[in-house]
Amino acid sequence: MREVNVSQLTDVVERLCIEANEHLPSDVKCAIEHCRACEDGEIAQGVLDNIIENYKIADAENVPICQDTGMACVFLEIGQDVHLTGGDLAEAIDEGVRRGYDKGYLRKSVVKDPVRRGNTGDNTPAMLYTEIVPGDKIKVTVGPKGFGSENMSMIRMFKPSAGLQGIKDFILEVVETAGPNPCPPMVVGVGIGGTFDKCALLAKKALMRPLDSENPDPFYADLEKEMLEKINKLGIGPQGFGGKTTAIGLNIETLPTHIAGMPCAVNINCHVTRHKTEVI
Repeated sequence: MREVNVSQLTDVVERLCIEANEHLPSDVKCAIEHCRACEDGEIAQGVLDNIIENYKIADAENVPICQDTGMACVFLEIGQDVHLTGGDLAEAIDEGVRRGYDKGYLRKSVVKDPVRRGNTGDNTPAMLYTEIVPGDKIKVTVGPKGFGSENMSMIRMFKPSAGLQGIKDFILEVVETAGPNPCPPMVVGVGIGGTFDKCALLAKKALMRPLDSENPDPFYADLEKEMLEKINKLGIGPQGFGGKTTAIGLNIETLPTHIAGMPCAVNINCHVTRHKTEVI
C-alpha cells in the first residue's frame, strides 16, 4: 500500500489549473493549424489566424487563452493500492483550485446556488470525478470548462428503435442548433450508452481524449470520421462566419446499456479545449 498525502494533490491541481488555462494541448493546436491549411475563404482564414495568434501569445506571455477560464472539472483515477492521508480529498482538490485561480489571476465563474446565484469568489467547488483503477498511482486531469459551449450541450434518451440514424441526426441537430454560440471551430464529445448520468460523463470524457486518437472500435472510429465530415459540411465555420471548419474534432465514448434504452449525450466545447494531466 502506497501512501499519498492529499496536499500533493492540492499542489498538482493548483499548477494544472494555471497551465491548462494558459497552454492549449499540442493535439488541439495541430488540429486548428491543419484546418487553417484547408480553408480557402478569406474570412475563415482570418479568424483561424487570429485564433492561432491568440494561443501563441498565451503561450509566450503565460496568460489565459480565453477570458472565460471555466469551471474546474477534475478527474482522478486513483489506484486501488493508494492510501490517501492528511485530510479530506474533496477539500484538498478545492484548495488546489482556489490557489490556482488566485495565483493565475483566473476569472472566478462559480456561483454558490444555481437559482439564487452569488459568486463563491474562488471558483470552487470543483466538479470532481473519481474512479478506482488498478495500481498505486493517481492520474490527475484538470479540464476547465467554459459555459458558452457547455450551454449548447444536450442529452437524449433514445429508444433502441431510433437506431444509428437517430444518433447521427441528434449529433448534427445539436451542432446546428449551437451555431456560432460555442465559438467554433468546436470540439464535439459524444457519449453513447450507460445511464442518463453516465452517458453525460462519457461525453465529457470524450472531450479529454486527444484529437489525434480514435475510438479503438473500428465501427465507432468510422462513425467519428463520418460525423466530423458531416458537421464541417454544415458551413457554420470559424466563429460562425462560414467556412469548412465548424469542428476540429469529434470523439465518441461508449458503455453497455439497458435493453430498453440507447442514451446519447453531446458535450460541446469551443476551440479552447483545455485539459492537462499529471500522474502522481
